[in-house]
Amino acid sequence: MITGASSGIGAAFAEALAARGLDLVLVARRKELLERLARGLEQSRGIATEVLEADLTLNQDLALVEQRIAAAANLELLVNNAGFGTRGKFFNVDARSQDQMHRLHVLATMRLTHAALEGMVQRGRGGVINVSSVAAFWQSPGSVSYCATKCWMNSFTEGLALELAGSRSPVSVQALCPGYTRSEFHDTAGMKREAIPSSWWMTAEDVVAASLRGLERGDTFVIPGWRYQAAVFLLKHAPRVLLRRIAVHQMRRMGRD
Repeated sequence: MITGASSGIGAAFAEALAARGLDLVLVARRKELLERLARGLEQSRGIATEVLEADLTLNQDLALVEQRIAAAANLELLVNNAGFGTRGKFFNVDARSQDQMHRLHVLATMRLTHAALEGMVQRGRGGVINVSSVAAFWQSPGSVSYCATKCWMNSFTEGLALELAGSRSPVSVQALCPGYTRSEFHDTAGMKREAIPSSWWMTAEDVVAASLRGLERGDTFVIPGWRYQAAVFLLKHAPRVLLRRIAVHQMRRMGRD
């Protein structure tokens, strides 16, 4: 099952997993795009697909997807990919957008993961990939809720990995932490792509390939691309006071823009 499967990283996961012969349950809000993707994969890969139109920020839709997971006696992989970002200072942006972000990144991830792991642990097989971000490793003015919810996702995934290892379960969990990826995500968030050097952009296909390699190795954290791996290393080891100064400087630049 892949959430946010209609485009970007979610659609790339669908293509990669279909190439491995796996049947798919595709979840997203945009039913027409899901159906188009599903038909293409059925024709090109000969797999079975199921489309679930759902807005995971709505409790009734989330409950329906939970129930579908609970009914899947052969679910091998859950990819919690649905997500979005916003730009702007927290105290200026619409509170509803921040509420929806927390519902999607935190509550939906928690509830769908719980529904999946319950059966996977009993069966002794399966995996969950939570699509996080390199933004989880720092705090960026203008993206406060995004960074915070992705930080939660990393912590949640690591805690699950420890519980599963302590329980001697072969079920695996992964926090996939991509950087700038060519998709609709940044357009929706209102980010200008030209502001980022081209060498820092990755394709969704490369991100997914790194994730699936990491899943086979049992890696809890996967950071695609050496540039982002180096950046996260520096973020982890740089003095907090320095990172705070950089963040404040960034906030002041935002104020002038």
